Amino acid sequence: MKQKSAKNPLLGIVFLTLFIDLIGFSISFPLYPAMLDFYIAKGGGDGTVLGAFLGFLRGLAPTPESAGFLSTVLFGGALASLYSLLQFIFAPIWGRLSDRIGRRPVLIITLAGTVIGYMLWFFADAFSVLIMSRVITGITGGNLSVATAAIADVTTEKTRTRGMALVGIAFGLGFILGPAIGGFSGQLNLLNINPEWSHIGINPFSIPALVAFLLAVTNLVWVYKRFKETLDPEHRDEQPKTESALGRFFKIFTLTSSSVRHSSWVNFFYVLSSSGMEFSVTFLAVERLGFTPAKNGMMFVYMGIIMVITQGMIVRRISHIVGERPLVFFGLLSSATAFLLLSSASNLAFFFVGLTFLATGAGITTPCLTALASLYSTRAQQGRHLGVFRSAGSLARAVGPTMGALAYFYFGSKSAYVFGGCFLLIPLILTTSLPKPALKES
Repeated sequence: MKQKSAKNPLLGIVFLTLFIDLIGFSISFPLYPAMLDFYIAKGGGDGTVLGAFLGFLRGLAPTPESAGFLSTVLFGGALASLYSLLQFIFAPIWGRLSDRIGRRPVLIITLAGTVIGYMLWFFADAFSVLIMSRVITGITGGNLSVATAAIADVTTEKTRTRGMALVGIAFGLGFILGPAIGGFSGQLNLLNINPEWSHIGINPFSIPALVAFLLAVTNLVWVYKRFKETLDPEHRDEQPKTESALGRFFKIFTLTSSSVRHSSWVNFFYVLSSSGMEFSVTFLAVERLGFTPAKNGMMFVYMGIIMVITQGMIVRRISHIVGERPLVFFGLLSSATAFLLLSSASNLAFFFVGLTFLATGAGITTPCLTALASLYSTRAQQGRHLGVFRSAGSLARAVGPTMGALAYFYFGSKSAYVFGGCFLLIPLILTTSLPKPALKES
């Protein structure tokens, strides 16, 4: 039996694995508006499928003057949804597989796929290659649920929330470095050295892609050499499941643990609202304040710092005193406040006040809600239950950006953010009836 403690050295290894992975994942965040403009201009001409689709979107715009920007927002929402849809399909598969063969081999497989996906991005001068890159990284993006299950393997139920807070801290630190690297490396264009390199797929975003690729390779080597299996053979569940992706999601209705089912629905409605609004925050910064990719990078750095402070000072220190349920409620309330503030933010100071509430809400809600789902699960079912929990979030994240972009497109940024804040009343109400987890381990 492996040592189970909040200070288990394996936690540090899992933390660094997530941290490196999330840096590479978040590098593209501040580049999104510029990337979409580049690929739309390059591959959206007459006679192409992309061009026909963009023409359809522009025809839906309320005014001809807003058609270009709003169609870019809506198209970006669809592209973001693609990644999360693939996560929705494959995260439960990776979680279930890790229950059967262990966490380590699944992490190695998914990280190897991430390496391939970022390598394609480096050569993605064509939009079709970018799509292929996103498909591969979306499929292999389920390693978060596997790493989360590994944390559950090496912590007790009493220390689970503090262990899960490491996931949130990895997110926060990743969001500090990743967007900063993306924002500044995105200003370096290899084509300025030799424009002929475009013939082999080099594009204006190849430098950020190269950084993400090197980080993914480092992560793969790190896991291969340092990560030791956390799931003992006697705790592995070898009963194969063959449900479809939607079938796995609909298992939320028939889970033997009603508590896991309940927390999964809270996660679904929270992510449905937050992913739609958080996706569009870079476009909101461009529209309201004229942000460049570098400024968008610094915006994510600020949010990352707030998330790290929130999780280090609040979640890890007081969760065992206050409890997860009250913290989830407070996090949801903070997110709702953020959306209402951002709906009217027209200057830099007001905008960053809204971002503070947004980062605080995300920093508290995600780890505490994940910890609740884990605490409601038995040891042998961690991978499957967290897979369903993450699947609910992934399905919401697959729908959320498109819903948020549609609201942004048809009603404008102000109304879209007001609606997002009001929608969070649903998970707020549901949270009040979440059961208190019973601590069975000392």
